Amino acid sequence: MSGIYIHIPFCKQACHYCDFHFSTSMGKKETMIAALIKELELRRDEAADKEIETIYFGGGTPSVLRIDELNGLIEAVYANYRVASNPEITLEANPDDLSRSKLIALSESKLNRLSIGIQSFDDKDLKLMNRAHSAAEAERSLALATRYFENISIDLIYGIPGMSVEQWEANIAKALSFDIPHISSYALTVEPKTALANFIKKGLINNVDDEQSQVHFYKLCDTLEENGFENYEISNFARPGFYSKNNTAYWQQKRYIGIGPSAHSFDGIRRSWNVSNNPKYIKAIEKEVLPMETEVLSIRDRYNEYVMTGLRTVWGVSFSKVEADFGGKYKDYLQKQAERYLKEGLLHGQDNKLFTTKKGRFLADGIASDLFMVNLG
Repeated sequence: MSGIYIHIPFCKQACHYCDFHFSTSMGKKETMIAALIKELELRRDEAADKEIETIYFGGGTPSVLRIDELNGLIEAVYANYRVASNPEITLEANPDDLSRSKLIALSESKLNRLSIGIQSFDDKDLKLMNRAHSAAEAERSLALATRYFENISIDLIYGIPGMSVEQWEANIAKALSFDIPHISSYALTVEPKTALANFIKKGLINNVDDEQSQVHFYKLCDTLEENGFENYEISNFARPGFYSKNNTAYWQQKRYIGIGPSAHSFDGIRRSWNVSNNPKYIKAIEKEVLPMETEVLSIRDRYNEYVMTGLRTVWGVSFSKVEADFGGKYKDYLQKQAERYLKEGLLHGQDNKLFTTKKGRFLADGIASDLFMVNLG
């Protein structure tokens, strides 16, 4: 199984917390789309023996594209790759882009899944994050989207400075009222060189409170699980049958091709990434040069990535897989390093696998880092 990720590097405005690659200038949009199509053509041999099961439009804000532009990119995938009979094709979208006419057009295309960046149903939070939509637009977009799409995911952010537990509960309740099958939820993170980091440094906004974020996280877990959602990855919750195939492939170290500026790719051994610069990307592609850097992952790198992703998911970390893929010394090391967390009740073992407990779920990344191999290679 393979997937294709297409990065659309345009946004109407910059969110204060975001450090993804994008431009707020749409002047080169048509030229960029032509370059994306050209890169799809240039890289078709990378998946010559693979079936494409997922196509994911991320960004940036892919919903700023017109329906004919999106359809052109999808057609380019079908023209150059062997696509499964029923692929998952996801569009990341902002609420303010989802008019009724746009949703109808999207529903009549090959797109079959929406990931809507709600982030919050509270105008105060949206203003702090500098989102382009209002709370009213968030609700309106979901009311419309659920009429035309069954497979919908929304993003919610918790741990926002000033957000009380009661306000967070209200956000969750509002999301549940739309009966959507998938919710991705993340703690607000202060990334260097973002507007949010600058505001906190100047004392204009309070810093993120990790303890409050943890309270919000466990409230989210309890509420969604009570409502039939499965926490299949730390930040992702789905009703049965609605796990994201695209994201699941990432967590299970399956192959994918990243198209567009800043997009990453993985073939099982090598990880590569395109230049994070729109003009440089376009210029290179026009010359039929792939503007990417490549890193060959060592056994240690692949072990560490497997531990990191495995502990975040319901599939856990398999001792048998570690031994088969990386060797006995890695399995022995993993067992030794895990002992402390098993005793503390942050990890538990079952069927020769390691999983985080409910208590350890919020701390999974920190636990994983302590299980990383740093010397063997």
